[in-house]
Amino acid sequence: MDAALHPRHEDNVLELTENLAKMREFDYRQMGQLFVMGFDGTSVNSEIRSLIEDYHLGSVILTAKNLKSAEETTKLVYELQSIARNAGHPVPLMICLDQENGGVNSLFDEIYIRQFPSAMGMAATGSKSLAREVSKATAEELSAVGINWILGPVLDALTNARNQPLGVRSVGDDPQEVSAYGIEFIKGYQDAGLVTCGKHFPSYGNLDYMGSQSDVPIITDSIEQLSVSALVPYRSAITHGIDSMMVGGCAMSSAGMTVMHACLSEQVVDDLLRKDLKFDGVVVSECLEMEALSYNIGVRGGTVMAMKAGCDIILLCRSFSIQQEAINGLKVGVENGMISKSRIRESLRRVLDMKSRCTSWEKALNPQGISLLSRMQPSHTSLSTKAYNSSLTVVRDKHNYLPLTSILEPDEELLLLTPLVKPLPASATLLSIVTENSNRPSLSTDAVSWERNASVMSGESVFREFGRSLARQRNGRVLHTSYTANGVRPVHENLIDRASAVIIVTADANRNLYQNGFTKHVSLICNSQFSPSGERRAKPVVVVAVSSPYDFATDQSIGTYICTYDFTETALQTLVKILYGELVPTGSLPGSLSRNQRLQQSRQHWLVENWNEDRDTHALDSLLNIVREDVTQGQRSELFSVTTSTLLLRNNDVEESHFVVRNSSTHSLYGFCSTYYFKSTGTGVIGALIVDPSRRRMSIGHSLHNRAIRTLIQRPGIRSFQLGARLPGIYLGIPTGNPVERKRLRQWFANLGWNTALSRSVCSMVLRNLENWTPPEGLTKILQSSDVDYDLVYGWEYADSVLDHVKTTSRVGVMELYKRGLSGAPGSGIIRAKRREDGTILGSVLVYNSTSTLAEAMPALRETHAISGAISSPVISPSVGEYATLVQGLILLGIKQIRKQGASAAVLDCVDGDGNYDSLSSMGFSVLHSFDEVTCDVSNWNMMSAS
Repeated sequence: MDAALHPRHEDNVLELTENLAKMREFDYRQMGQLFVMGFDGTSVNSEIRSLIEDYHLGSVILTAKNLKSAEETTKLVYELQSIARNAGHPVPLMICLDQENGGVNSLFDEIYIRQFPSAMGMAATGSKSLAREVSKATAEELSAVGINWILGPVLDALTNARNQPLGVRSVGDDPQEVSAYGIEFIKGYQDAGLVTCGKHFPSYGNLDYMGSQSDVPIITDSIEQLSVSALVPYRSAITHGIDSMMVGGCAMSSAGMTVMHACLSEQVVDDLLRKDLKFDGVVVSECLEMEALSYNIGVRGGTVMAMKAGCDIILLCRSFSIQQEAINGLKVGVENGMISKSRIRESLRRVLDMKSRCTSWEKALNPQGISLLSRMQPSHTSLSTKAYNSSLTVVRDKHNYLPLTSILEPDEELLLLTPLVKPLPASATLLSIVTENSNRPSLSTDAVSWERNASVMSGESVFREFGRSLARQRNGRVLHTSYTANGVRPVHENLIDRASAVIIVTADANRNLYQNGFTKHVSLICNSQFSPSGERRAKPVVVVAVSSPYDFATDQSIGTYICTYDFTETALQTLVKILYGELVPTGSLPGSLSRNQRLQQSRQHWLVENWNEDRDTHALDSLLNIVREDVTQGQRSELFSVTTSTLLLRNNDVEESHFVVRNSSTHSLYGFCSTYYFKSTGTGVIGALIVDPSRRRMSIGHSLHNRAIRTLIQRPGIRSFQLGARLPGIYLGIPTGNPVERKRLRQWFANLGWNTALSRSVCSMVLRNLENWTPPEGLTKILQSSDVDYDLVYGWEYADSVLDHVKTTSRVGVMELYKRGLSGAPGSGIIRAKRREDGTILGSVLVYNSTSTLAEAMPALRETHAISGAISSPVISPSVGEYATLVQGLILLGIKQIRKQGASAAVLDCVDGDGNYDSLSSMGFSVLHSFDEVTCDVSNWNMMSAS
């Protein structure tokens, strides 16, 4: 889109100020800004026109029933905005809708609007960057047709996942994972210029239904319980700038809180959301037309209660009379003093501020529509394919039934059994049914019969094209029939008997229990088959969950289980590719399901291959990028600027062996492990062990580690093992920046045989703003009065004396660093501290800059985002008493040398934590990355027998 049509927030501050000034004198029409309302039909009717013109309605919600196509939507939105403009609205309407992807979309257009996976489907990809790309693409398409406010993302964590209607609309049951993906969704929407709305505060993830599903659901968790689980994603979203928050209409019942409807409660909105979570954005109520709320309280009273509770915008979906009643109710509330005018102005400020971030009259009256959608179509189509290819998950395939082409002969029949489900609101299936409905009989008796048959037909039609695709792709016969709560009928038994393999589709089997029973029954029949000779021969059964993955995720009796996370046409086409082996599935179950799945696979042995530079370089660089992007928000990745070449030493004194777990079909790497054998100290080092985030806890790291140890232990003269290396200086040990991750990694390596209790703290440090830096008071004077002289030498001619001195340290990699430094002049040199009376070397450090060959193996040098130099590997003679003072002296001269070369930052690429940290901190250094270096004696190594 043109930049001119993306109004920046600061560009609209003046307009916002002017609009607030206009509203100082209270006009009851201003209160229209505090409502969002919907209407029936696919064109502007008299009711929505009246709401905009007469009541100055500020926001409109559109649903699938309003929207026929992208082109018609553009026209509809433009007409709504034009009505507002002509009615004298000071700012454009906010136009909102649900576009959660997966099965929950309001806008559908086979040509111009792309289909993307659901929230849980995106989590299954394991890629947060892909989640942001998809949400941005979704928002770009909405923005093109004039939408400026998206009612998303869903921030509910399914803490009671099995029986929750939200299902795949949520990211999953892990609050941290919901937070992480929620943040990416928010960023993506905002990248495209839309404002966002988190839902459904305080959480729809653990609802109890005391009566029927139509009754008001209840949250029974206490505030304390919610705070450590359900509220975590909301807290994160607020921290990362979510624009608005929808508060649900559920009840709350726990110690200290009894609330009939959350969105009407000051305890929930004002106390919990505003004060405790410190949210100052726009709060939106649940739709006040919900049956229980309007019956218990009434819309007038509900409107006043919602506003008093702290809501800024009241949602009323469809009924014109109820919408009028709500507006009039708020007016009465202000007139009789229940709600102050200052309270109204407070909400107006928030609403207008949000509008200034997403719209202007220039943008609202110039939607780019089809022309922009046409330009985005190729890239968004590719993105849709990538997302679905990465999402679908094969949870289990115990008997290797996949691909089906490997177990079915061309003349054998495949049976597809599908449940009757309603077509998705925005789908090609529903569109075709609506078209057929226009031809229905007019006679009442025929119409009743037709209606009954049409219901069954529409349920079957959802999977009809899937069955046809299975047949076309296989070029073989596919039998397809549906099943219902009536269970396994004779027709099913006959078809099972005919078929050589069976696919059973389920959709929320935990809520539709007949699907669970039917699937178990068919599976039992297929497992009880016998050959003509009387041998037991199970008939292959593949179960596919097309909605919630919880259907059979933990049921080991279902041997082959696939999850698609939605049953859109795009998802089902991707499923066909997986069933027939045209696509290697890479998705993984979200949250606790993923942990359970990985635990069951914990002793899976992956094929570990030797690293091949020609074959694997590009794939390793891609893996490094993926791992870099997965770093926790606000933390620095140890892999910053690391490439394949960083990991390759090409040093005659170091024997390198690197290993990969790879997908030979896609050529992608799932894991990489680098090992180095330092001959000078007899130490075998694991320098880096990297696994694709979406493939973790699947034994890839375990398999790579086993291979690494087996290789290192065969090195002649090996005396010890070490986790982490100074050369290359990527991971100096187990990363400790994230305390939770540190604990997990230490335990993981401990389980493999490493004594992590004996680890040593090491870190890299940085000193910034060298141009303004001065040494600590007194340090220079102490150095001048000591009996030590300092000099800076370059080149191999000084090697003998320097390397004799370096031999006094047993630290792994130091000798190799000094050799590389001596041969790297003029980019690197050695600062020596010598006893004045006899010239004996008492201490030394390496100094190098970005032109040195050392720099390539030391990524910390490039992490300061400034011209930098580096100081490395202080070696102090054991005879020195004033260890810290001598180290400071060497570092001080290193800093001066680096500053002389024009650098503005100095990096210490590896510092021992035992005593050095405090003295260096006093000089102004701060920690860049910290690690636990772990060593293990060969004689004590017990991991191999345990594996």
